[in-house]
Amino acid sequence: MKVLVLGAGRMGYGVVYDLLKNSSVDSITIADLLIQKAEKVAGDFKVVKAERIDVSDYGETVRLMQKFDVAISCVDYWHNVQLSEAAIEAKTNFCDLGGNILVVEKQLALNDKAKQAGINIVPDCGLAPGMVSILAAHGAKRFDKVESIFIRVGGLPQNPKPPLDYQLTFSVEGLINEYVEPAMIIRDGKILKVDSMTEIESLSFNGFPPLEAFHTSGGASTLPRTFFGKVRNLDYKTIRYKGHCEKFKTMIELGLCSSETIEVGGKKFVPREIFTELLRRRLPADEPDVVLVRVDFVGEKPKKHFRYSIIDRFDPVSGLSAMMRMTAFPASIIAQMIARGDTSEKGAIPQEILIDSEKFIAELDRRGIKLRVEEV
Repeated sequence: MKVLVLGAGRMGYGVVYDLLKNSSVDSITIADLLIQKAEKVAGDFKVVKAERIDVSDYGETVRLMQKFDVAISCVDYWHNVQLSEAAIEAKTNFCDLGGNILVVEKQLALNDKAKQAGINIVPDCGLAPGMVSILAAHGAKRFDKVESIFIRVGGLPQNPKPPLDYQLTFSVEGLINEYVEPAMIIRDGKILKVDSMTEIESLSFNGFPPLEAFHTSGGASTLPRTFFGKVRNLDYKTIRYKGHCEKFKTMIELGLCSSETIEVGGKKFVPREIFTELLRRRLPADEPDVVLVRVDFVGEKPKKHFRYSIIDRFDPVSGLSAMMRMTAFPASIIAQMIARGDTSEKGAIPQEILIDSEKFIAELDRRGIKLRVEEV
């Protein structure tokens, strides 16, 4: 199996690590616009090859993809439609870390073309969106009829610092998108859009200070459509330390996340661009972190309440953050499954439909990501 990893950032590094440590692939190539970044990752692992690639160059991308059985995109989500089209032309299986439902819808519209090419296109294969979608599908099978699925996920610093008690564990642009774009949910059997950073609830995990969860966009990905007509309620909320939502929402309401150009002192500025840079400069990014996952299932037949939970922490042995493990490892697992043909059909298909959840959870367990199951 020959694997191409696009993007040599944190998540690209995590994918390469997993491919080397937890698979039997024949070769791995990591490619980035900045060849120095790719070479640094390749140098850390010795047997990995580095390439330069501009993923916005369609022809160049097709030519590179043709050499591989599967490509994993760890670049910004707005490239993923064109990358999916390139994968179809190259006849190379493809998955990505996703993060934007409008992009995902365009990718899934390529289903017939992907099927004709004999490949799989699987968007949104990180943590959330991603792994939690497969957990949702797995837990729902416990019931003849499931009534509600509630997903709560958060990547947090182990040692929170004011003012936001948060550290950057992935793209700043992605974080802001989650906070300002609407969230899609199922409520009382209907698909609805609700404002992000609303309906704050308190929750607790053993050993952690008070936490809160609130609506954010994207985390549920295709689940509302997959489960429409099958459940009465489904929603996704992001976990943060208590008080984070109110502080960040104030900054949004002041216009700091606005993409509208404003003029100050005869010069033009975009508030969001300045705010994004300030977050990059002021928030910690590489301190020990923890990822919390909770998925609640309320069933009608049988009438029970199950809970799935995961607590994963920074690994000092590998140097991988919890967010890298919980985002990159699922993408690596799915990439290997689709490249091996461990899927029921070809095409562009949501992972909760395509991926064997039992095999997927077994692979998580093999990597030390432990799923706890309890009846509430």
